[in-house]
Amino acid sequence: MIASLLIANRGEIACRIIRTARSLGIRTIAVHSDADATALHVRLADEAVPIGPSPARESYLVGDRILAAARDTAAEAIHPGYGFLSENADFAAAVIAAGLIWVGPHPDSIRAMGLKDAAKARMIAAGVPVTPGYLGEDQSADRLAAEADAIGYPVLIKAVAGGGGKGMRRVDDATDFADALGSCRREAASSFGDDRVLIEKYILSPRHIEVQVFGDTHGNIVHLFERDCSLQRRHQKVIEEAPAPGMDPITRAAVCDAAVKAARAVDYVGAGTIEFIADTSAGLSADRIWFMEMNTRLQVEHPVTEAITGQDLVEWQLRVASGEPLPMTQDDLAIDGHAIEARLYAEDPAKGFLPSIGRLDVFDLGTSVRIDTGVEQGAEVSPFYDPMIAKLIAHAATREEARETLADALDEAVIWPVRTNAGFLVEALDHADFIAGTVDTGLIAREGEGLMPPVLPSDEALADAAASLAGEGGFRLNAAPRWQGWFRLDDQPIEIDFADGAAESVEDDHILIAEGGQVWELARWRVDGAAAGGAADGAILAPMPGRIIAVDVVEGQGVAPGQKLVTLEAMKMEHALVAPFAGTVAALSASTGGQVTEGALLVRIDRSAD
Repeated sequence: MIASLLIANRGEIACRIIRTARSLGIRTIAVHSDADATALHVRLADEAVPIGPSPARESYLVGDRILAAARDTAAEAIHPGYGFLSENADFAAAVIAAGLIWVGPHPDSIRAMGLKDAAKARMIAAGVPVTPGYLGEDQSADRLAAEADAIGYPVLIKAVAGGGGKGMRRVDDATDFADALGSCRREAASSFGDDRVLIEKYILSPRHIEVQVFGDTHGNIVHLFERDCSLQRRHQKVIEEAPAPGMDPITRAAVCDAAVKAARAVDYVGAGTIEFIADTSAGLSADRIWFMEMNTRLQVEHPVTEAITGQDLVEWQLRVASGEPLPMTQDDLAIDGHAIEARLYAEDPAKGFLPSIGRLDVFDLGTSVRIDTGVEQGAEVSPFYDPMIAKLIAHAATREEARETLADALDEAVIWPVRTNAGFLVEALDHADFIAGTVDTGLIAREGEGLMPPVLPSDEALADAAASLAGEGGFRLNAAPRWQGWFRLDDQPIEIDFADGAAESVEDDHILIAEGGQVWELARWRVDGAAAGGAADGAILAPMPGRIIAVDVVEGQGVAPGQKLVTLEAMKMEHALVAPFAGTVAALSASTGGQVTEGALLVRIDRSAD
């Protein structure tokens, strides 16, 4: 067994690898950028080495720095995780040339599957069914347009060296082909340094089916059954599950056998995934499932395969890299129950899924499901890396039990103030098509706003939170006000009505409302006129932005406790600010018709001498 392992990655996959390596008695070495100096994977490892500035291109993607770290720490092997350098054949070759063990496939296998056109040609030769399309060397615009016409629209233009949805365009009509081709080529050149493309028939009701394969150095190759990764947003997987819904034994045998053929065609060693596209317009059938590509690494969604097979795939990787045969034969492997994984991203669905960064003041995902994460409460989510902060994996005897368990776990997640897609994931899991197991890759694009989580908490959740802030029994919605209180729900003011006397029980400044995977902060902003103007030092401040519609005092005037001083109009309502105690108007800066900002000094009262 390998004695020491350097993990050339970060985040949840680095933590995941460290846990398994430690269980096998392997010394672990982490690498980290400046941004990750105090990250969880750094603290979990036995040793850690800085490798450069925060941007990945200056640290995690610099192979020479990782090799230097391995030499300096006497590491015996390097595990690349996924992403970064995991499918870089030149880096894999450099690791091997340095006398280190590469925990992954041979560089030749990576190269063979790295270019989509060459990989498909190899698959055709191996007897693996391939999506109808054009893989030719002639890359002229005229030839590509002619091939698209011959295939029949819609077609998909894909970068030969692509991945992650980049360099990919759907084209529905010949008149749009030239523009789409140009856009695809520019993106491919920018992302991969290679603007070559291939053309595929676009499947109108596609499902993304993939098969986990594993090979060793003794010539053994097995599959660990299939996964369904059809729920995608902009070609990025969102929710994955195993086994695939609706997969009958005959179709499963066909697709899994094809995956093993594909792996054998490149003498594959280690963990890999053969990805297929299925035309489900007439149901899931073996004669309508075609090879798309191979990922020559461990996949983000590998935990669902681990759950249904009871195997640790990272342990398999380390044993195979150590020269051991596969831990199990094909006949030993079986499916147990159903597993579903959701990718939790630090992003805000309400703002177009823009990444959300900052400190995780609250990070509570509960204990009801498996959690793979690279962060913890108090950690910083930086702008430099992929926004995925955790994966939640539910395993149960049935698909519906797994779905409900995962939805409940996401529903109860509390993360603040960083925004996440947890509410969006809850909506997706509760969608009728997902419940029925009939999701195709276009669901999210079709549904759009229909999958967006609520913008506001329910009245019931808001009531409970406000009651907690204002004291038991004082809160009521949709009733005639006897006492009014202003709060801030995130950054928006909200007025809540209370019964008489509730003001005196207000103690806490804020409370978090967690519902359906969403989190809001309800904060005590200012309460009625007495509280808003009732500072102990006599400073009467504007409780919110608004317009002064009345000034009832002048400088030097004596006032009694509760006497009206200024009336402010805000949120289409009038708010009277009153004197907190007996005294004299020492300063007056409010004027009728003037606009004021929150916190602006309006009146100062000097307390009368006792």
